Amino acid sequence: MASWFSRRPALVDAPKLTPRREQVTGVRVDLSEVAPDLLPYLGQVAYLQLQAFETLSRVVQQVPSLSNKEGIALTAGAALSRHQAVTAEIRRHDAEPAEVMAPFARAIDGFQSITIGRDWQETLLGVYVTDGLLSDFFMRLAQGLPGDVGPRAASLLGAQAGGEQLAGILSREIEADACLGSRLAMWGRRLVGDTLLVARSALRLSGNERSDEERIDPVFSEIIGAHTRRMDALGLTA
Repeated sequence: MASWFSRRPALVDAPKLTPRREQVTGVRVDLSEVAPDLLPYLGQVAYLQLQAFETLSRVVQQVPSLSNKEGIALTAGAALSRHQAVTAEIRRHDAEPAEVMAPFARAIDGFQSITIGRDWQETLLGVYVTDGLLSDFFMRLAQGLPGDVGPRAASLLGAQAGGEQLAGILSREIEADACLGSRLAMWGRRLVGDTLLVARSALRLSGNERSDEERIDPVFSEIIGAHTRRMDALGLTA
């Protein structure tokens, strides 16, 4: 995974998706065969939320507006709360969160480094894009977890408290600067491929490319669709 990461990455081919006109809506995919084991799943989710908290905490220091600081701080607090909830789940399974997260730390740290933009607006969009995509993905992947952990994890990740704050801040910044929108749209597009690679790395694939693509294509199509709607709401092209 470390080789994926650089400061300003080139555009990356995302997992192959069915063209929108061919997508079948309402298809539910059995993810039990590709879902990771429980503790690796929880470790990745916990560390991703911790990284989101750390990045947003740094952005707060760069933002001039007090009202924007408050909104970003709220979102950072929500990410920290999700992290703490997942680490509590890890402890419920008699494991130490730091040990469960450790195998993913280097790769996620590298991924986080490419979400840092040239200014706070780019970095804020980076969190909005990557956290949205990955939360949607891991929420779907929770369907393949054993017992009652899956529904709890899905409910936790579905509660994106504070995300609307980021959308509001970004919308106001775009409205105030005629040149910002096109720059942010390009920046958002650069992050999608690497974000989907992080998602794909969590799957237990068979190695049969055709079979694997058929199994996971509907999942990636759904999360790309949700991402596109979020970008459209900001007036940005996904």
